Amino acid sequence: MKKIVLYSFPLMMLLCFPSATVAQLPKPDPDQLRQQAEQQAEQKQQPQAVAAAPDEHKVNPKQERNSVRGGNKLYNQEKYVESEIEYRKAVDANPDSPLAAYNLGNSLFRQQKYNDARAEYKNAIGTTDDPVLQAKAWHNMGNISMQEQNYAQSIEEYKNALRRNPNDDETRYNLRLAQLLLKKQQQEQQQQDQDQQQDQQQQQQQNQQQEQQDNQQQENKQDNQDKQDQQPEQQQQQQQQQQGGMSKENAQQILDAMQEDERDTQEKVQKALMQQQQRKKTDKEW
Repeated sequence: MKKIVLYSFPLMMLLCFPSATVAQLPKPDPDQLRQQAEQQAEQKQQPQAVAAAPDEHKVNPKQERNSVRGGNKLYNQEKYVESEIEYRKAVDANPDSPLAAYNLGNSLFRQQKYNDARAEYKNAIGTTDDPVLQAKAWHNMGNISMQEQNYAQSIEEYKNALRRNPNDDETRYNLRLAQLLLKKQQQEQQQQDQDQQQDQQQQQQQNQQQEQQDNQQQENKQDNQDKQDQQPEQQQQQQQQQQGGMSKENAQQILDAMQEDERDTQEKVQKALMQQQQRKKTDKEW
């Protein structure tokens, strides 16, 4: 699969460059140099009634150019730490240099210092009106977001690059790749959420089953304890019955026998009375 494209080649100073070539530095403008000399001479002639305010940061074009060239040479040799040092010298010489900031951002990107690289790309965008350079800076910020797997942000950054350079096929490819990766990321997140929800439901079911088992075990334990508590009472009752001389069953048997004997006695008494009455009746007939 095609790799993400980084616009990482260093840019030369003050040039109007095509997408893949580097132009030479322009020659100094004689009229501009003469105007600067006149302004400096005029400033020297004006008296200062009060102490002069501290001078603002002076731009050093020569130092800027030399540092950018040195940084480009080191960058092409893949000496990114050393090239970073040279590009920072160029930024110190001209803090408003978009090319120095952009090249510094590339050097930082190669060192995976993504936050610092993003800051330099933003500086480059803010200090130039060149749509091509702005597009390249937005493109590389999109690449940083891709490295961070922040695909939604990278999509917006690639779109910003295409707004400034609609004919950039590399940015259009990266944009499509970011859209596909974002869709995949969202699907994976959705699946992860579903799996997590399913795991939670299974855990709840397991907890409920365990709770039911614990309750059942507690009930069984209580029943066993109740039975064990009842056994001494039954044993005590049996011992009391044995100590009293008879059990309940024996007492019932004795009672039944006594009732049976009483019936037999009553029958005998009734029979004896009937016989006595018959003898008395016979004696009268005589």
